[in-house]
Amino acid sequence: MICEVSWNQRLKALPGTIGVYVKDLENGEMYTYAPDAEVIAASVIKLFIMAEVFAQKEEGLLRLEETHVLKEKERLPSCGALKAMHTGVVVTIGDLVHLMITLSDNTATNILIERLGIERIQERIDQMGLSHTHIRRMLFQPELSKQGIDNTLTAADCGVFLEALYRGKVISPSASADMLKILFDQRLNGKMPFFLHSQGIACAHKTGEDDGITHDVGLIQAAHPLVFCFLSEKTDVPQAERLLQDMAREMAQINA
Repeated sequence: MICEVSWNQRLKALPGTIGVYVKDLENGEMYTYAPDAEVIAASVIKLFIMAEVFAQKEEGLLRLEETHVLKEKERLPSCGALKAMHTGVVVTIGDLVHLMITLSDNTATNILIERLGIERIQERIDQMGLSHTHIRRMLFQPELSKQGIDNTLTAADCGVFLEALYRGKVISPSASADMLKILFDQRLNGKMPFFLHSQGIACAHKTGEDDGITHDVGLIQAAHPLVFCFLSEKTDVPQAERLLQDMAREMAQINA
């Protein structure tokens, strides 16, 4: 699975901070490149918001059928569908989770953070032992971002979380299965799955992007299931995404 020499050379040639974590979930073989480098999370933080939804569901603190009425002030730019919906549209918590993950809907994300409580989300992250993952603010709070207050994480933390999800150990086996199902329905497939979908290889993954940032973390359903986490900050985005695509294709071919 591992082609360390070629990968190392291309990763070192990328500008910025790059973190990679790869693990074969059958034989345990691993490849890492600066896996503990802490970067701005962008939309990858939405994985941990989803986990808190399912945790609070199991604790009886919310129901996926619970409804929310969209307010004008809640609309956020960039990714998602809710920004285009009419004010007053009624969505469920379950709808919000699907929109947050499959379309990376930013409006849905902030509604969920508000409903769940940012402190509770962080407590859950801490309970999972993900010591380098921090949710410090809601999305689109530029005044806080200018102060250096950002959500951050590492490739290693993402990899540990995804392996636990694969093994049914995030919240519960049923919650893990439900979360994986949502991730397999991802609609933003220009990175990790770029070469894989045409080969019938499924990916359960979550992307993230911003200026100079491109991430994708997930599970590749090759002959040996793989965790693949690629994070990059202050980088050349097209160059980083091509390497990410190539790495995913190479891993899947080796495990065909």
